[in-house]
Amino acid sequence: SKKKGLSFEEKRARMMEIFFETKDVFQLKDLEKIAPKEKGITPMSVKEILQSLVDDGMVDTDRIGTSNYFWAFPSKALHARKRKLEELESQFAESSQKKEALQKSIEKSIIGREDTAERAALLEELATLRQRKEQLKTEIDKYRECDPDVVEEMRQTNKVAKEAANRWTDNIFSIKSWAKRKFGFEESRIDKGFGIPEDLDYID
Repeated sequence: SKKKGLSFEEKRARMMEIFFETKDVFQLKDLEKIAPKEKGITPMSVKEILQSLVDDGMVDTDRIGTSNYFWAFPSKALHARKRKLEELESQFAESSQKKEALQKSIEKSIIGREDTAERAALLEELATLRQRKEQLKTEIDKYRECDPDVVEEMRQTNKVAKEAANRWTDNIFSIKSWAKRKFGFEESRIDKGFGIPEDLDYID
């Protein structure tokens, strides 16, 4: 079956893994070779992913001679992420307070009144704040994806899931082998009878 492509945030997290695991400095051309091979990031998206991490302060860059170099260390990335999270959470709290105040104003304006231009303006501002609130939530979630601890947790979770999948695949192959010896069934008959895909294989 065709593998599902990586999301933008998954690509960002995997790109950060390259820097965290190697603690090395790279040129763009190096990452365009390493990222597809080791992290499954398509070559065409490497530059875009890298630039987004530079823009967010997760990856440092400097020009030496005619070449640009990129690097990121866990400690620096963690501090940058914390600063950005604090900034976003502060904006989020401010927006939430303003939204609450506007909600109260709207509720108060409804009592014994018809719709007014003021109320319409407040409703419009409330809608804008709600949209901003959702944008901030998305931003906060994005930075959590690049947290070294989260990246490590994702790596461990993927490892456990991969081992479990391969263990069940091994069990299926063992049962098929036993059924062929015990009952003389053809492999295609076993696959069809139990809904086993013909291309079932271990996960690399």
